[in-house]
Amino acid sequence: MVVCGFAVPPTPQLKSLAEPQIDPTAYVHSFSNIIGDVCIGKDVTIAPGTSIRADEGAPFCVSAGASIQDGVVIHGLEKGRVVGDDGHDYSVWIGKNSSITHMALIHGPAYVGDNCFIGFRSTVFNARIGHGCIVMMHSLVQDVEISPGKLVPSGAIITSQQQADQLPDVRESDRAFVHHVVGINDALHMGYRRVENDAGIMPVRDEINKSNELSRATHNATHNNVTTMQLQTKQTKIDTAQQVRQLLSQGYRIAAEYADERHFRTSSWYSAPINSSSESTAIASLQ
Repeated sequence: MVVCGFAVPPTPQLKSLAEPQIDPTAYVHSFSNIIGDVCIGKDVTIAPGTSIRADEGAPFCVSAGASIQDGVVIHGLEKGRVVGDDGHDYSVWIGKNSSITHMALIHGPAYVGDNCFIGFRSTVFNARIGHGCIVMMHSLVQDVEISPGKLVPSGAIITSQQQADQLPDVRESDRAFVHHVVGINDALHMGYRRVENDAGIMPVRDEINKSNELSRATHNATHNNVTTMQLQTKQTKIDTAQQVRQLLSQGYRIAAEYADERHFRTSSWYSAPINSSSESTAIASLQ
């Protein structure tokens, strides 16, 4: 089974919040939180450990192709807005194909243009960052507007417009570094999509393996030697039913894993979502 939660619902105190709008082509890891009026565009990747919370300031927009990496926090103040590329007001706007890297903080009001790179553990608050800018690691950008194509060096503290106006242009070596980092994360995110939240699969797989109550039946070689997994004992079925019931009650989705013989040997599993919130239907599909 795959534990897959594409958007964490608001807390009981915040039930009046709008629901996130997530494009079907976007990938949102189940170990991330997306709360409130957040629009996630096409082919966006949201890595595990991120927190995107439009519970105070709103709305947020994460534009097509953007990459939000592990541990990123995006939040916003109740007051203060930026104008997005569509002409509307936002608490936070993330432009197309921009990369917000590990542990960065984007706190609205904030605008990050297209093709930007926000480095590890950097902070952007009450600022506007133009298209194609690179903010390197452990930097602070606050209360300023940065022109397109500028470089914020690692560890820089940019809190006055005079400092922002004196920033250097992005160099080719900077672009090469960004290309390297983004390339690695693109490959990692492709793995996320293929595995379909393997972090959620493994505990369930381990539990089933420990029970030693699964049998594998090998089909005829002319049928590609497909290996099937079957639930056998009554106790296993009861345990699985309880787990399915708990997951469905928490708003999770259920999926089944499968693999042909070659992929099974290398632990390369595929996932098949079960598009039903009915306990009986989900259990029947798993069996």
